[in-house]
Amino acid sequence: MARPLRIEFAGALYHVTSRGDGREEIYRSDGDRRLFLGVIEAVCERFDWVIHAYCLMDNHYHLLVETPNGNLAKGMRHLNGVYTQAFNREHGRVGHVFQGRYKAILVQKETYLLELARYIVLNPVRARMVRRAMDWAWSSYRATAGHDEGAKWLQTEWILSAFGGQKGRAMKRYRDFVVEGKNQSGPWEQLKNQVFLGTEQFVTNMQAQLDVGKDLSEIPVRQRRAPPKPLEHYAASNEGRDSAIVAAYASGGYSMKEIGDHFGLHYSYVSRIISRAGKAR
Repeated sequence: MARPLRIEFAGALYHVTSRGDGREEIYRSDGDRRLFLGVIEAVCERFDWVIHAYCLMDNHYHLLVETPNGNLAKGMRHLNGVYTQAFNREHGRVGHVFQGRYKAILVQKETYLLELARYIVLNPVRARMVRRAMDWAWSSYRATAGHDEGAKWLQTEWILSAFGGQKGRAMKRYRDFVVEGKNQSGPWEQLKNQVFLGTEQFVTNMQAQLDVGKDLSEIPVRQRRAPPKPLEHYAASNEGRDSAIVAAYASGGYSMKEIGDHFGLHYSYVSRIISRAGKAR
C-alpha cells in the first residue's frame, strides 16, 4: 500500500502517533519521559508548534499538534531524531528507537479537536494501566483539568474555552467530558482516505491543496521569494490592520506568530483573518 501523502499548511492540526521499533518500549523510565517532554519543549520553541494534548505510553506516544507555520515534517524529524540520540546515549545502545515513519492524521479543528483530545488522554485507561485519566502523570489531562500547573508549551485554553468562559467551571466540565468518553470508541471509523478526519467539505478543501508531483513538506517557500519588507511597511502601506496582516503573510517572510506579536494578536486570530481573506477572493 502506498504511503499517505503529507499535507502541510499554516495552521494545520494533526493527531500524530509514533511507535517503538518492533513495538519495543520507547521509554524505559520516568527519566526517559521527562527527557522526551524536554525535547517537545525545544521543538515547540524552535518550530512554533502548539500542543493541545499529549500522552506518553510505554511503546508509543500521541500528540495533538497545531503547526502555525506548516512545518510538521521538520519538527517531527527533530523530535524523533533528537530523542533517539539521547535515548541511545542514556541506555548505551545503537539503532532505531521508532518504527518507520510517524503517522499523522489531518484534523478539522472545529469538529474533532475535543473528541481527539479526550481520546488521547484516555489511552492509559483503555489499556488498563490506570483507572482514571488523572492517575496517569504522563499526559496533558492533569494540566487541562486543573490538577497540575502543566508545561508552558501546552495550550489548554482552546480546549477549555469550549466548556465556558469561567476557567474553574470549564475545567469541571472538561473533567466530566473525559469521564463520559471512557467507554466510547475512538473516531477512527470516520477517517477518510487514511489521513483526513473531518467533514466531506473539509476533505475536499484539503485535497485541493495536493499537488501529486511535489513533496509538500520539503518545498522551501522562503528560499524562492525575495526578502520581505519590515512589518511596519505593511502596516503603513495598507488600509486597515487586516489588510496589512494579509499582505505581510503573503510576503512569505513572516510566521503567523511573528505577525500576531507585531499587531498584538494571538496567532490563531491572525489565522482566521488570513482564512477569511482567502475565502473572499
